[in-house]
Amino acid sequence: MFKKKDIFFTTLESMSDILLEAVEYFAKNVSNLKDVTQFAKAMKEYESKCDRHVHTVITELNKTFITPIERDDIMKLTTSLDDVLDGIEACASRFEMYHIQEHDEYITLFADILVRSAQQIKKAIYLLTEKKLLAIREPAIHINELENQADDLLRVCVKSLFAKVTDPIELIKRKEIYERLEQTTDYCEDVANTLETIIMRNS
Repeated sequence: MFKKKDIFFTTLESMSDILLEAVEYFAKNVSNLKDVTQFAKAMKEYESKCDRHVHTVITELNKTFITPIERDDIMKLTTSLDDVLDGIEACASRFEMYHIQEHDEYITLFADILVRSAQQIKKAIYLLTEKKLLAIREPAIHINELENQADDLLRVCVKSLFAKVTDPIELIKRKEIYERLEQTTDYCEDVANTLETIIMRNS
C-alpha cells in the first residue's frame, strides 16, 4: 500500500520529535521557572523549527504527484502537529508577558498530561511511517483519555482559582493560562482524530 518511507513521513517524524522535546522542556521549566525570558525564547525556537517542517511539507506537496497517503491527510496531520506546538509556545509566552515565576501545581499537572500526550503522538506517528496502521489505535485512544483528564483538571483548577485568588488581575492571568493549556490538549486530540481518519481510509 505504501512505498518506502519518504520526505513526508520523515518530516512528520521530525515534527513529532520536536513536539516531544518542546513539551518536555516546557514541563521541566514550569516546575522551577528562573528565567521566563529565556524560557519563552527557547519555546519560540521550538515553534520556529516546527514551522520550517510545515513549509517543507507544503513545498513537497506542491511538487509531488504521488503521496504515501491522501494529500489532505498529510496536510491535516501536519497542521494538527503544528497547532500543538503553537499552543504550548503561546502558553510559554504568557509566562513572560504576565511575569509569572512562582510554582503552580495545576500548571505542572497540565504539563505532565501534555508530555504523556506528546509521547503517544510520537509513538503513533512512528507507527504510521512504519505502516502499522491498526496499532495506531492504541496511542490514539490514550490521547483521547488524556484530553478527558485535562478537561477534568480545568474544572478543578478554575474552581480552586475562584475560591482562593482574590486579586482579579492574577485570577485573569491564571485562568487564561489554564484554558490555553487545556486547549493544547484539544489540539493533541485533533492529531489523534486525524490519525483515526487515516486508519479508516487506508486499512
